[in-house]
Order: sequence, then C-alpha cells, then structure tokens
Amino acid sequence: MKYLMAIDAGTGSIRSVIFDIHGNQIGCVQKEWKHLEDPRFPGSMDFDWNVNWDLVCSCIKGVLIQTGIGAEEIAAVSTTCMREGIVLYDKDGNELWACANVDARAKDEVSQLKQIDPNLENEVYMKSGQTFALGALPRLLWVKNKLPDVYAKTARIGMINDWIIFRLSGVLAVEPSNGSTTGLFNLKTRNWDIEIAHRCGLKDDIFPDVTECGTKTANVSKEGAAQSGLTEGTILVSGGGDCQLGAVGVGVVEKGQAVVFGGSFWQYEYNVDESNCSPKFDVRVNCHAASNLWQYEAIAFFPGLVMRWFRDAFCQEEKRIAAEKNIDPYIILDEAAISVPAGSNGIICAFSDVMNYINWKHAAPAFLNFSLDSDKYNKAVFYRAIMENACLVTLGHLRLVEEATGKCPDKIVFAGGAAKSKLWPQILADVLGIPVDVPVVKEATALGAAIMAGKGIGIYTSIKDAASNLVKI
Repeated sequence: MKYLMAIDAGTGSIRSVIFDIHGNQIGCVQKEWKHLEDPRFPGSMDFDWNVNWDLVCSCIKGVLIQTGIGAEEIAAVSTTCMREGIVLYDKDGNELWACANVDARAKDEVSQLKQIDPNLENEVYMKSGQTFALGALPRLLWVKNKLPDVYAKTARIGMINDWIIFRLSGVLAVEPSNGSTTGLFNLKTRNWDIEIAHRCGLKDDIFPDVTECGTKTANVSKEGAAQSGLTEGTILVSGGGDCQLGAVGVGVVEKGQAVVFGGSFWQYEYNVDESNCSPKFDVRVNCHAASNLWQYEAIAFFPGLVMRWFRDAFCQEEKRIAAEKNIDPYIILDEAAISVPAGSNGIICAFSDVMNYINWKHAAPAFLNFSLDSDKYNKAVFYRAIMENACLVTLGHLRLVEEATGKCPDKIVFAGGAAKSKLWPQILADVLGIPVDVPVVKEATALGAAIMAGKGIGIYTSIKDAASNLVKI
C-alpha cells in the first residue's frame, strides 16, 4: 500500500496528515505555532522560519511514528497553507524576511501606493483580482522602506506552502492559487505580472517559476530527508492555498459550484470559468487550484471568533456540563437554541458584515433591539442571533457575487468547524433558500493537498475525478 502526505500550514498550527489512496485519513500530528509581533513595528506578525521548520519536521516524523507507516511508503507529498503569508530569499536561497497572513504593519505603505495614482488600486484589481487590503504589495513596499538592506538582498519571493517544498528539496516554485493572492499575478495568464511591480515601484526580477497545482515540482533532497524523516527522492507536488485546496477537498471543482468555509473567518467561494473581475471592485477573485477555474471570494471577518468569545465569556455552566459529559459545549448551546424561533425574537446582531473589498469596514460589535425580558432574551436567543448574523452575511456575499457574475449556485457546500453544528447548517439553508451539503471529511484542506499529491504522480487522472470519488456528503 502506498500513502499520500499533506502538510498543512495554518495560521495557528502546522500539521502533517497521511491519507491512503482512497481518501481515508490514516493519521494526523499537529503542532501549534505563534507568529510574534516585532515590538518595533506595531501590527507586525513575523514568521520564524527556523523555529517553524523544526515544527514542520516534528509533525512529519510524528505522523510516521503514529501510524507506523514507513517513510518509503509515502508515494508523494504536497503542501497547503494560509494564504498571503510570504517569504523573501537572498540569491543563495537563504530566508531574509517572512510574515504570516494577518500581518498588518504596512498601513503607511497602503497610503503611499494610493498616492502614486488614485486609480492604481483599481487597475491592479482588474488585472490581479486583489486590492491592497490583503496582498503582498504593501508588505514588499514596507520592506523597501523600513528594511532597505533586506530589500536590497531580496532575490526571490514565495509563499509558505512553497517554502516547505523548498526546505525539503532546494527547489523554489510558486503555484497560482496562493500566488494570485499576492496581487502580483495576472489572473488571465495565471503567472506573475511584471507591470504591476513596475507600477508599484517594486523589483521585477524576484519572481520564481510558476507550476500549476498538482504538478510534480521536486524530490526530497538528502538534506531534506535527514531533517524531516522522509525518504530521499520522495516526490513533491505543488499544492495550493488553504481555501482553494479546501474546495478540492469538499468536491467544489466545477463551474457554478460554491462552498462556505465556516471557521474563525467565513469564506464564500464561487467557481467560474473566466478570470473577469467585478466592475465595482467589491469582491475578491483568485485562481482556483484547478487550472481552468477561478474563484470569486467574499470574506466575513470573525464569525467563529465571535462564537468562541460568547462561549468563553458567558457559557461557563455549559462548559462545565460539557466537560462532565465529555462533549463539545456547542452541542449543549445548539440544543437550547433549536427551540428559539427564526429571527431570534427580533434581535439584530452585528458582529460581521458584508465585504466591500475596495473600501473594507468592519461592523461595530452590537446586540440591538432586545428588552429586559429574560424569557424572550436569554443566552440561547443571543447565541442563535450570532448564528443568524453569520448566515445573513453569507446571503449578502452570495448576492454580491451574483451581482458581479449574474449567476447564483443552486446549492452550496458548508465545511469547517461551524459545519459540525446540527443547527447552523439548517439556519444557513433557510437563509439562503437553497440546499446545503455538509461533507463527511473534517480535514478538507489536507484532503485537497493529498488529492494534489496523487494527481502529481498519476494515481488520479484529474482533480475532478479524484474529488468525485473521494468526497462524501
């Protein structure tokens, strides 16, 4: 039996997951990591490549030990990661600077970019699908302004999933699904756009080769094998961004399909077969991991984080009972909220709001329109109102994408932590007015990476065929 390994570098943790070729998860080892703020630079979130590489190797070795699978039985490895995190290298391949995805140090540089030309952001968006809100452009300009010595030495740029393959092999290549989140890609060509770098006053000779997702990129080197525990020569396959590979892992791999990932943030992804952008600049567009698809993406900030805050701030009794029963506290809260009528007795809950990519603002947290009637306005009602807020924002995102594309899905897949709830998927179906499918797999992003690994070595003939055979609803 041969196995496939996925290495999944999330915002809060790194994990190595082994699947068999039928898509069954055999083992998983996960380690938390932290991205620390440099006290000199408020809003910074540095990526510590030395500490984090040790954690990557620990996860790889750990899952081999956990499963009892020999390293020689791993047929191929692929990688996925948080999007927008970037790594800069010198001419010898040494890391110079890196940041995680939620790094927010470059506010001044956003203003600087806007001063170059008031229309620059719109022009960049129409080519790349990105604004200055999340991408690499302001961060690179920040390095140029604040760390000129580092910028002068910078010879290559890559994403964190590419960095893992580079560390294992010595080969650096970027794939389009995550590379397109930099704002330096041309959506139509699925490759770097040097003109964007020119317009933003940045280097145009730091871009490595691009290989499509699911393509054999390299082999584990002798040094990579010694550090990671993998066998020298093991095939490494280009992976992708976490949402794009998550879409693969839940079977959203055809035009017109859509998925909502309900985690700390909620992402709505809608597949299209053309790389056009919204004329209102209000919704993000990325390359899908499938080479003939792109995705309109709308992001809701904080639904999962809000739910965690509510649980920890107000639900100590539910947490106590859950600990006694060895169950999730959300199960108890769900049971109480099921009997609350739709609309939560009129409460207006504002924690997340609909995205406007070109002029992004976030809701001021609030519960509105309730009275001091404990029968009508209690913990279960407020809990359900939070759920309804997330679903109503998703409805806003569905309409946002429909306005840009003229199309709407006839059903949607709901995945991530929120999909474990028995109540939340039903509220989502009621709000959207379309069927909601919940996939069986819990490690959708890692399964997507495993599918890429299998495609890269010919186990699967195509991403579409693999997803249709492996994904269960």
